[in-house]
Amino acid sequence: MNYKKFVLPLVIMVLVILSDRMTKVWAVETLKGYPSQSYLGDSFRIIYAENEGAFLSLGSDLPENVRFWVLAVIPILALGYFGFTLFFNNEVGPWQRIAFAFIIAGGGSNIIDRILEGKVVDFLNIGIGDFRSGIFNIADMAIMAGLFLILPMAFKSSVPKEKESVPPEAENAEENAEIKEIEEVSERLNKESKTE
Repeated sequence: MNYKKFVLPLVIMVLVILSDRMTKVWAVETLKGYPSQSYLGDSFRIIYAENEGAFLSLGSDLPENVRFWVLAVIPILALGYFGFTLFFNNEVGPWQRIAFAFIIAGGGSNIIDRILEGKVVDFLNIGIGDFRSGIFNIADMAIMAGLFLILPMAFKSSVPKEKESVPPEAENAEENAEIKEIEEVSERLNKESKTE
């Protein structure tokens, strides 16, 4: 097994998880209880939020026991599938490995929060005027980056291309030339041996 192909995905996973964990700690220590901060003409906001649901608070209104299964157990199984595919499927290409690394790291970091804290800390928001994203974090950005990388591959045809048809005479031309050359050499050697 070529272990070099796993170096970049592992580095991505470590960097995403570390940056997500550190920025969430920073958000709790410096943003919690304070008003939002606006930058770049209000196109970028930093605002503290605690999210009990999934991305963009989806599922936050579910009962607690259902939320645990839907937002922790099922994602763990999905990340397990991505991890297995990343490390054990030899048909996975380099871009797919990178995409899976982003998804595993982002999803894993958010799952850690859901299991340990029962919520995820979000603090980033982008938009123009009233057209705004939900509040998100570094892990969410990693998941979206992974999905962005893998999306074109989902639409890529997996049907092998048909072999271009080559006329039989062109296909055998090189072989015929070699046979002819061998026959000529053989004939020349026969003539030389007869003259001796």
